[in-house]
Amino acid sequence: MAEMAHPTTQPLRRVRAALKTPWALSAALLVAVAVLDPQNLSTVSVFAVRALGHTAQYILFAVLLLAYLKATGAEVLVARAFEGRETRMIVLAALFGGLAPFCSCEVIPFIAGLLALGAPLSAVMAFWLSSPLIDPPTLLITAGALGWPFAIGKAVAAVGLGLFGGFVVRALSRGGALADPLRFYKRAGCCGCGAPKPVAPVWRFWTEADRIAVFREEFLSNALFLLKWLALAYVIEALLVEYVPAEVIAGLVGGEGLLPIVIAALVGMPAYLNSYVAPPLLAGLTEQGMTAGAAMAFMVAGAVSSVPAMAAVWSLVKPRVFALYLGLGITGAVIAGVLFQMI
Repeated sequence: MAEMAHPTTQPLRRVRAALKTPWALSAALLVAVAVLDPQNLSTVSVFAVRALGHTAQYILFAVLLLAYLKATGAEVLVARAFEGRETRMIVLAALFGGLAPFCSCEVIPFIAGLLALGAPLSAVMAFWLSSPLIDPPTLLITAGALGWPFAIGKAVAAVGLGLFGGFVVRALSRGGALADPLRFYKRAGCCGCGAPKPVAPVWRFWTEADRIAVFREEFLSNALFLLKWLALAYVIEALLVEYVPAEVIAGLVGGEGLLPIVIAALVGMPAYLNSYVAPPLLAGLTEQGMTAGAAMAFMVAGAVSSVPAMAAVWSLVKPRVFALYLGLGITGAVIAGVLFQMI
């Protein structure tokens, strides 16, 4: 009976899945405005379209760069950061984390492979904390939405957080408290663990048909991904600007001092969507009173400890490593916000 019902339920599942997409959410929000406040539909729509058009140049460059990195196999360069002395590994891992085209969830298989191959947790943590915060596409999109000073500040915060986390873990690991961090630990030689392959990048990828296909697939998939999420982000930003009173935002995360920064970091954990959606949303919030330091804390904490990322980390490492990961992320976010506010 279950096999007979399966073909019938498949279309319903596809419909349900389609209704959960960013495109559907964007359309639903605009329909809600059309029904509840039709006179402002054009204002909200024009705001979102103009903002998306402004970011289009960054999207194009970002997806071209990301497709190029994937097609050439440049991820192997990141693996070289985990060779040598531990101090050197931590520094290089934090730096390479800003170059790796991984989000907070995509980095999980890579991290699992490195840990399974015996890379020190200190260097892995440095990469783990810095990688979700910034990469070339995110840097460009952040610059387009919030300006180059904020984008550069976020890049510096990413490397700083990686160094901070790496050296803290190094100090804690000397007592053996963080040995065997994986829940299901496998020594070197495991198969399919997601570790980088020891193959040199092929910079002229267009000489190989398989790499051309990878470039094409990555370009199209990432372009669609960015467009759908940024479209949703700009629709939400338009709604924030139009309907959320500035004094409400200013009351929560506005003003000077440490408290707004701490609140922004704590709110950023569950509220954060991804590094492509956050910049335009924060642009709308800063226009309504959110301080630069609070915006930085929100972005740093959210990228490291968003709900999808926390679920992935929890499934990979033991509870003590999970708690340390969250603690380092939140602490680093607050420090980054305070320092950025002081500049």
